Amino acid sequence: MDFSTIQNKMEGKDVTTYKNVREIYADVRLIFANAMTYNDDENIVHLLAKSLLGKFEEKWRQFLPKVESEEKRQKEEESKGVVATNTSREAAVAKLAKDTDEELNQVNKQLEELRKMVVNRCRKMTTDEKRKLGAGLCHLSPDDLNKALEIVAQDNPSFQIKAEEVDLDMDAQSETTLWRLKFFVAEALERQANAASGKMDENTKRKREICNALAKTASKRIKKQP
Repeated sequence: MDFSTIQNKMEGKDVTTYKNVREIYADVRLIFANAMTYNDDENIVHLLAKSLLGKFEEKWRQFLPKVESEEKRQKEEESKGVVATNTSREAAVAKLAKDTDEELNQVNKQLEELRKMVVNRCRKMTTDEKRKLGAGLCHLSPDDLNKALEIVAQDNPSFQIKAEEVDLDMDAQSETTLWRLKFFVAEALERQANAASGKMDENTKRKREICNALAKTASKRIKKQP
């Protein structure tokens, strides 16, 4: 789950769409919950997610009366036998979705401000760290590499991420870009390593099962010999 998926579902661009605003709220909470679950307590991603979740919950509490009012109105209409037309229901959902979208934009702005605050407190990256960062970029999956290049493009509007060949000069990047890249690359490589470890475990388990089966077969053959 991510913010772009939420936005696509709100705008009807996804296969599935939201039935009510509470579903949007649940997906936003899921984003922050996942970020905290899959990162250690001291990890910058975990800390940012925890801080943003608190801000989002505060915004939701302010927004909740509107949701409850709309839900109450709909229940009253249903209890009186008044069936709202599809147009009016869609308009009501659209309005709530618009209000929620504005709240999410505020959350995104706060996220960016927190990122900048964290990066500004970081020291200047050394030449050796830049070299290791460049090496780490080479080990990213194609999808993660594209995301890393998007980070570079955010501070460099002229940077062409869709070019066939990309020349990335580490010394020409701002400290903000370098540290954001470092955080992203570290997280992506850890995720790749965990995924590879899981596959290795499955392969080892499968090989062990095959060996045990062969051993049992050999044992039966030995017992049948006169």
